[in-house]
This record gives sequence, C-alpha cells and structure tokens, in this order.
Amino acid sequence: MAIQNISPQEAKDLLESDLGYVYVDVRSEFEFEQGHPAPAINIPIKQLNQSSKMLEDNPDFLAVLAANFPVDTKLIIGCAAGPRSAEACRILAQQGYQDLANVEGGFGGMRDMAGTVIKEGWMQLGFPVESGDGGAQGYSALKKGKE
Repeated sequence: MAIQNISPQEAKDLLESDLGYVYVDVRSEFEFEQGHPAPAINIPIKQLNQSSKMLEDNPDFLAVLAANFPVDTKLIIGCAAGPRSAEACRILAQQGYQDLANVEGGFGGMRDMAGTVIKEGWMQLGFPVESGDGGAQGYSALKKGKE
C-alpha cells in the first residue's frame, strides 16, 4: 500500500474512529515535551546532538518502533511540518509497514520561505495538545521495550 498524505483533520478523524490507528510523533524528545497531539507516542527519527546542537539520525528509530508495533499496525506519522514524518514513512514502508499515513502540516504547520503558515498543523487547528514526556507514551518508556 502506498503512503497516504493526510491533513491534521484527517489524522484526528482516524484517531477518533474505531479503526485502531496510532499517532507516532517523530520529532525530538525536546520538541515532543514542549507540546504534542494528545494521543501521540514519541519515537524520534532524529535526536539532538548535545555537542553540535544539530539534529542527527536516531540509530534506534526503527528498532524501537518495531519492538513496540508490529508491521500490521495502522500508523499515523507526524512531525513539526511534514518532512521528517515523510522520511519516517519511507523507512517504515521499506521495512514492510503497509498502513502508513504522513501528516502534512504536522504539529506546527507548514511554512513558506517567509515563515507564513501555508498548511495549518495540529496546534493551529486547536486540536487537543499535551506537554511533558508522555509517560508510557514517551520515548524513554518505549525504548525500554527494545532492550
């Protein structure tokens, strides 16, 4: 199955349905803690390198996701605007995940070069938001499932 590109509204609708979708926020732990869609779990595709202060590939991304979700899981993948989640969808599709939806606009909205929001995100649409590490939904807890 091809990767679907969906809006934050479509993501919210899928989560509210009884179809069993899981929202995976692939932003860094810091970004997730600052605010995330209320039902989201966090498995970062990139992590902040404390030395360089740059985001780098998370070498455990796929292993942590696979340890917590079998390939038949229906996944909604979101990030800040859409590029990291699109990358995560490509990686997961290559590993056999088939029911993947990329949230275009993500949490914070897609912006043009001038910084103007061109596609609203979860937050701009006023959908339920939580902050903090997510407890059992956070990366630290989910990573333990891999070990």
